[in-house]
Amino acid sequence: MADNRWMQFVRKLKPYYIKKGIRYLKHFGVKEFMVRLAERTEPEDVPYNPWFESRRATPEKLKRQREHRFKNAPLISIVVPAYRTPEAFLRQMIESVIAQSYENWELCIANGSPEDETVHRVLSEYAGKDVRIKYRDLRQNLGIAGNTNAAFEMASGAFVGLLDHDDLLAPNALYEIVSVITQDDTVDAVYTDEDKVRTDLSEHFQPHFKPDFNIDLLRSNNYICHFFAVRRSLMERVGGFRTEFDGAQDYDYIFRCTEQARRTAHVAEILYHWRVHEASTADNPASKMYAFEAGKRAIEEHLKRCGETGEVSLRKDLGFYRVKYPVQGSPLVSVLIPNRDQSGTLKTCLESLKKTAYPNYEVIIIENNSTEEQTFSYYEELKSDPKVRVVRWEQKGFNYSALNNFGAKSAKGEYLLFLNNDIEAIKSGWMEELLANCQRRNVGIVGAKLYYPDDTVQHAGTIVGLGGIAGHAFIHLPRARSGYLHKASLQMDLSAVTAACMMMKRSVFDSIGGFEEKLAVAFNDVDLCLRTVQAGYLVVYNPEAELYHHESKSRGAEDSEEKVRRFQGEIEFMRTRWIQILKDGDPNYNKNLTLSKWNYSLRV
Repeated sequence: MADNRWMQFVRKLKPYYIKKGIRYLKHFGVKEFMVRLAERTEPEDVPYNPWFESRRATPEKLKRQREHRFKNAPLISIVVPAYRTPEAFLRQMIESVIAQSYENWELCIANGSPEDETVHRVLSEYAGKDVRIKYRDLRQNLGIAGNTNAAFEMASGAFVGLLDHDDLLAPNALYEIVSVITQDDTVDAVYTDEDKVRTDLSEHFQPHFKPDFNIDLLRSNNYICHFFAVRRSLMERVGGFRTEFDGAQDYDYIFRCTEQARRTAHVAEILYHWRVHEASTADNPASKMYAFEAGKRAIEEHLKRCGETGEVSLRKDLGFYRVKYPVQGSPLVSVLIPNRDQSGTLKTCLESLKKTAYPNYEVIIIENNSTEEQTFSYYEELKSDPKVRVVRWEQKGFNYSALNNFGAKSAKGEYLLFLNNDIEAIKSGWMEELLANCQRRNVGIVGAKLYYPDDTVQHAGTIVGLGGIAGHAFIHLPRARSGYLHKASLQMDLSAVTAACMMMKRSVFDSIGGFEEKLAVAFNDVDLCLRTVQAGYLVVYNPEAELYHHESKSRGAEDSEEKVRRFQGEIEFMRTRWIQILKDGDPNYNKNLTLSKWNYSLRV
């Protein structure tokens, strides 16, 4: 089966894609090349192109949209910097705007190639037929930023959106944008999902289904990209594109707009089609290395404006970045580890903590009804370690929430690190990675990336609704892989992370009342995270903190009638308390992605 898939893939290759593969091999080496090749040849659970075709806005739907009358129908300006655009691409771009079901728009095109008679002729033709189409022949090419700014100057709409000269809008794009901005007058910026389309428009592929606004993901990658529109008053306030960020001018612009927007909204539909051809960054990232350096500088400038310190570096996957935040001072971290017997497992955990580079931490073992002699003998050994204390939970039974709430009362640290006894640290800097993020003003919780002992992913963030109530993303993904759009390996904000390894500000933990003790075993960490978000704090997933998780050895299986009944009760508790997010969907996921699998595949 694998051989057949490989041969089918090879037969489809065009000479250009073979060249692209060779470039990737030379740049990243054999190991990374083979990882990427495996990802590309792996079949989609649900093939995207037919999925997309079945969900296009139908003629009937577009007719209803054209007939709809908004109480406030704002003029939307679409700005396009044109430069030596092939005639077919230019016509298709313009026709995609003319086809919009929302009709109160203007198309503002700045032509940076006045010597190109074809571009001038096509623009003149369309402007003569439709008064909503405006163009300006610039005296010379001013570059992407300068050409776009010239188009900005032509815009008079309440909102201004960005469209590349060789890309396409879905016919319902503006209607969906206007639907959002007319429902909430605090929306100052809005973006949509997008995909890529072949040069000849024969196939749509590589959809980008995005989360709602996510500042840490934006610092990892310009995930907002297309289609992006902002209130014109905001655009005028922050200024247009800046030439010093050419190549990443939109990234810099998006940062400046979202920093000042009262609300940045997201339309979870594919409404923008990014055309792929040999010269485009979409298909040949290495052709514009300067753009990625400019992106790095855009993040650095953004951090300065936000009053945050961070070291920005490029990842091996071009267009993706890492922001490494420094630890401020040396606050005490209290590591809380519930334990019942399993002294060997606990010892492995504690021995691995000695790899930790960060020195100022204490360990509190929360003893929970152990019976084995060797467990208490090990506790005696631990008395010689000044960093470790054992506190005894006297009540019978297992209640993870109550155990940790009890242990937290003995903690002296500013930061609480909840840790399962079956966790094993891998890298020395893992605690610093968690702490540096947790110290950020608006962060309440930080989670880690966890692996099974076979080096497949056990936790790369938690998605609300996955598997029913909540589940981990990318389970069993090989460690060498990074998942859908590299999300298993990017820092981002999530609705929840696992408390198997989770750091939290002590002040936030206390202010929201700690763990919910009605959730004895399941979903207590999800509930804690959701209440943290509800209180106005971010929950951050940091994949740079990597540890092994030997998966709940000491708790036992959910195999008795009592345990099954308890589990069902906890499911019902979560449904009752968090019914709205379960109905609306996780804002850090996307409604078009499945809730029955762990790999970001399409929802059917």
